[in-house]
Amino acid sequence: MEGSTALLLVLGVFILFVILGYNRLVGLRNSVDKSFASIDAMAKKRYDLIPNLVATVSKYMEHERGTLTDITEMRAKAMSGNLSDNDKVDLDNKISRAMGGIMVAVENYPDLKANQNFLQLQGSLNEIEEQLSAARRAYNAAVTDYNNACQMFPSNVFAMMFNFKTRRLFEITEVERQNVDVKSLFG
Repeated sequence: MEGSTALLLVLGVFILFVILGYNRLVGLRNSVDKSFASIDAMAKKRYDLIPNLVATVSKYMEHERGTLTDITEMRAKAMSGNLSDNDKVDLDNKISRAMGGIMVAVENYPDLKANQNFLQLQGSLNEIEEQLSAARRAYNAAVTDYNNACQMFPSNVFAMMFNFKTRRLFEITEVERQNVDVKSLFG
């Protein structure tokens, strides 16, 4: 009788351990999903701003017409809603690069730089980009915690048992890693 009681106790502790491990992984995964939803919300704000920005800028920037068209097409693809998280990350990075290129090209158009509507849109875009950056940092922190749980013993055993997969971090692009030449901006 004592042997069966001890066996039941060990089995109960094991089951409790599995339940706690599983619930921890679910909580971490939900935290990642919540953080990604914040990025989605900020990206949507940016996508909503793009048509106004393109309309304002296109009046002045004939040479950048192709880039403006590309941005509009990427926005439409992003708004379609049938993209995987990884595809959203890639598309968001492409939009960021293209928008950065437009903002640099604005320097060649003094009339555009003085346009009040453009200045307001640029301020809104800068604010959204800062919020997006903060959301990405929160997402990366949540992904790091989740990935650590999926890869470190003993929780990695539960991750494999219950098919929890690691997530990809938001990474800055190679262009964003390069140092900004301040002299060219103010020279």
